[in-house]
Amino acid sequence: MNLGLTGRTALVTGGRRGIGAGVVRALAAEGMQVAILDRVWDEETEGVLADVEAMGGSALALEGDAADFGTAEDAVARVAEEWRRLDVLVCSAGVTRDRVSWKMTSESWEEVLRVNLTGTFACARAAGAAMRKGGNGGRIVAVSSINGLRGKFGQANYAASKAGIHGLVKTLARELGSAGVTVNAVAPGLVRTPMTRALPESIISQAQEETATGRLTETGDVAALVAFLASRAARQITGQILRVDGGQYM
Repeated sequence: MNLGLTGRTALVTGGRRGIGAGVVRALAAEGMQVAILDRVWDEETEGVLADVEAMGGSALALEGDAADFGTAEDAVARVAEEWRRLDVLVCSAGVTRDRVSWKMTSESWEEVLRVNLTGTFACARAAGAAMRKGGNGGRIVAVSSINGLRGKFGQANYAASKAGIHGLVKTLARELGSAGVTVNAVAPGLVRTPMTRALPESIISQAQEETATGRLTETGDVAALVAFLASRAARQITGQILRVDGGQYM
């Protein structure tokens, strides 16, 4: 299927590694111009930029905290200045600080909520305003988790942040729909990323056993769904939480 994304522009938060980097590469492969907003600029960032350029695409790296409202607004403005428009926002920046609730510190609770939930809102607020003003519609996609739907032992902060994204997505879908902007979330199961690589093998094996397909989700599986939601083919899909987990949630 030709997704019709050639020449359109995207901003991806947390795009230097993991799911975010997979999304950047997938959108670039569809002919999009892609900007990355991340707190770190390192060799991984350079690698993603090089991959985009090797595909013949245009990439822009912005260093900053997506959960800072001023930074989010500046990033959206920079993309609009560079490419004259912003068509797609993908909120992929996220962290985990896992502990059982009775051992979880207030700092761990606040950090995860700030990065995962406030960061999504800050960028969606800025992008939504720009898309409404631009008059061309747009796509906002948030990366969530099945643990925001079902909860997870030791992840009170993470599960709450992702459940908050679900409520946010549905609200923004209602608010921005009349401007032609769709807002959705993708909810992966356990994905093989640098963030999950440090998990005990027992947890990884359990997650794989929970799937119906017998394999864990890869970043490419998530990125393919994001690319579809970014396309015109998904213009009637909004306010949805779409699981990509090989049946793990079941």
